[in-house]
Amino acid sequence: MNDSAHLDSVFSALAHPVRRQLIERLAEADATVNELAEPFAMSLPAISKHLRVLEAAGLITRGRRAQFRPCQLNAEPLEAAASWTSQYGRIWQARFDTMAGMISAVEERNSNDE
Repeated sequence: MNDSAHLDSVFSALAHPVRRQLIERLAEADATVNELAEPFAMSLPAISKHLRVLEAAGLITRGRRAQFRPCQLNAEPLEAAASWTSQYGRIWQARFDTMAGMISAVEERNSNDE
């Protein structure tokens, strides 16, 4: 999968709030499907579908421990997404700095007019 397609799959996987909550939970510790499903009012097959989407995007992996298949977070795709979004953070920060400068100039003019 090329970088663009992989980034698309990561953002698509993160677009659903349940999948984001699953990622947050896995950031704390590895967990089984049953443990991940506990806080949700949905069936195990529905949780499994969300987990398959996360797994296809490379955001989680499933291991083997006896009869259990614990899920664990794979942070590398999140780092790639964060790297991609950070370039836009710099642009927005520059815009906010410009706006702050303009507000300061207006406030200074207003205080000089008084």
